[in-house]
Amino acid sequence: MDIGKRLRELREAKGLSQGDIERRSGLLRSYISRVEGGYTVPSLATLEKFAKALEVEPYQLLFHGAGRPAPLKVPEQVSLSKPARKLVRLFEGLSSSNRKVLLQLAGKLGKL
Repeated sequence: MDIGKRLRELREAKGLSQGDIERRSGLLRSYISRVEGGYTVPSLATLEKFAKALEVEPYQLLFHGAGRPAPLKVPEQVSLSKPARKLVRLFEGLSSSNRKVLLQLAGKLGKL
């Protein structure tokens, strides 16, 4: 997937300029141009800024189509323990805002 092309499509579909995204996100217009041109790959934190500026959910930057993406399928060759399977089911049932909070917490715990 070309993330820059997807960002440009969403921005133009909403009738926004790169300057609008700059004001909404705090990202420099030159950086936005480099991302849209495919010269720079944004970090996950930067993708969240783009999503907020475009008023979309972060997954929509990476997903084409209507509705929500299908749940992640774990390959059959990967055998998960019973607690791990339960954790995957619980995670799939969370709202996107609760998933975000959980992932932020896990990221902070991983830095300890």
